[in-house]
Amino acid sequence: MLFNSIHFAIFLPIVFVLYWFVTDKSLKLQNILLLVSSYFFYACWDWRFMFLLIFSTLLDYYTGIKMSDSTTKTGKKFWFWLSVSVNVGFLAVFKYYNFFAESFADLLSGFGMHINPWTLKVILPVGISFYTFHGLSYVIDIYKNRIPAEKDFVEYSVFVSFFPLLVAGPIERATHLLPQIKVKRQFDYDKAVDGLRQILWGLFKKIVIADQCAVYANQIFNDAGHQSGSNLFLGALFFTFQIYGDFSGYSDIALGTARLFGIELLRNFAFPYFSRDIAEFWRRWHISLSTWFRDYLYIPLGGSKGGTWMKVRNTFAIFLVSGFWHGANWTFIAWGLLNALFIMPSIIFNTNRTNLEIVAKGRLLPNIKEVFSIGITFLMAVFAWIFFRAASITAAFAFIKRLFSASLFTKPTVMPYIVFFFILFFMIIEWFGREEQFALNKFGLNWPKPIRHGFYMLLIMAIFLFSTKEQTFIYFQF
Repeated sequence: MLFNSIHFAIFLPIVFVLYWFVTDKSLKLQNILLLVSSYFFYACWDWRFMFLLIFSTLLDYYTGIKMSDSTTKTGKKFWFWLSVSVNVGFLAVFKYYNFFAESFADLLSGFGMHINPWTLKVILPVGISFYTFHGLSYVIDIYKNRIPAEKDFVEYSVFVSFFPLLVAGPIERATHLLPQIKVKRQFDYDKAVDGLRQILWGLFKKIVIADQCAVYANQIFNDAGHQSGSNLFLGALFFTFQIYGDFSGYSDIALGTARLFGIELLRNFAFPYFSRDIAEFWRRWHISLSTWFRDYLYIPLGGSKGGTWMKVRNTFAIFLVSGFWHGANWTFIAWGLLNALFIMPSIIFNTNRTNLEIVAKGRLLPNIKEVFSIGITFLMAVFAWIFFRAASITAAFAFIKRLFSASLFTKPTVMPYIVFFFILFFMIIEWFGREEQFALNKFGLNWPKPIRHGFYMLLIMAIFLFSTKEQTFIYFQF
C-alpha cells in the first residue's frame, strides 16, 4: 500500500477514527489496533512475507527476554549472537546471496574459469533492511544493558512494525519509540494539524517534485550513450531532486502520520542540500541510518578516539557498509566509498564538526562564502548520485566520461520548464522553512487564514494535477 495511493487515503482515516473514537479508552486496544493495521498495511504488498516479519519479531522478542534472564555472560552472549546471526542471515540470503554468487563467478571468469552460479529466484521482502535494523538495535541495546527486555509482545511488535515506518523508515530505536507505545496517548489537535501539514508537504515532494523529475532522470540515464553532456548534467540534477523528494517525502508522510496517532518518530532529514560540507550533509541526510551506523558501528570500532588513522579507517568502514546496506550492487559500494573520500579532508583536519547549525540561521540570506560552500557541496552530492543511479559501474563511468566532454557546454535539448519552476518553488519554501522540523512546520502560520488556506489548496491542486499514476518509493527496494 503506497502512501500516495487512494487505498492509503481510505485506510488512514478508518484507522484514525477507530483509534481515537473506538479504542481510545484502552491503551491495550489501541496498540492491538495499531498492530493489526500495520500487519494489514504490510500484507497489502505480499502477504507471504508476513511470516518473515512475524518470525523476525518473535526471534528478537524471545532472545531479548532470554538475554535479560541469563545469569551468565556466556548465556547472554549466546542469545545475542543467535539473534544477530539469524537477522543478518535473512538479509544475506534475500538481499546479498545472488550478488556474492555472481561476483564470485565473475572473479573466476577473470582467471579463465567459467561457471554458472546457482542463484535464488526470490523477491526482496519490502522493508526488510528497515525492520531488521529495528530488531538489531533492540537486541544490541539489551546486550549493552541500555534497556530492559520488553515483556509485552504486542507493544514490542508495534515498535517493530508500526505501519508509518515499516517499509522505509525512519529506523527507530527502542529507547525512543517503545516508551511512547507503553503510555496512554492523548489526542492533541495542534499536533494532528501539524502532522497533516507534514503529510501535505511530503506528498508534494513525492508527486510534484520526485515523480516529475523521475520522468526526465529515467529518460536521460536510460539513454545516456546518446545524450549530450549538458543533458547528462540535467539528468544527474533531476535524479538529485528525485531521490531527495522521494525519500524525504516518504519520511515526512511517515512522521506526519505517526503524529496523528500521538507518536513522534525520529527526524530523518534536515534540509541536506543546504549543507556547507559533506560532513554536514551526512548529519542531515537519512539521519536515522547515519546515527544508527555511528552508534552501532563507528563508536564500537573506536570512533575518533584512536587518532587520525582510526578515524579514517572507521569512516571508510561506515560508508562502505552504508553503501552496501542500500543494495547488492557495486554502484552502491562505489557511492559509499566516494562519499568517504569526499569527507576525508574534514576528518583528517578535524573540521567535520564545524557546521552544526543550519546555514544563515536567523538571517534571510547566506553570505558569499556560504553560497560558495553550499554550491560546491551540492555539486559533490550530484556527482556521487550518478553512481547511485547508474545500472553498473561501467555505465557510471561511461556517463561521467560523456558528461565531461565538450558537449557539456552545449544547449540541452531536455528543458521541462514546468519542472524547473516547481523545483525552484520547492527550494524557496525549503529555504524559508529550514530552521524548523520541516518546511511547512511554521511557514505561513502568520498569514491571514484565507491566504494560508489558499496556499495549502494550491499545493493540493498541484498534487492532484500531477498524480496521474501511482509511483512507488525509491527506498522500498532497500
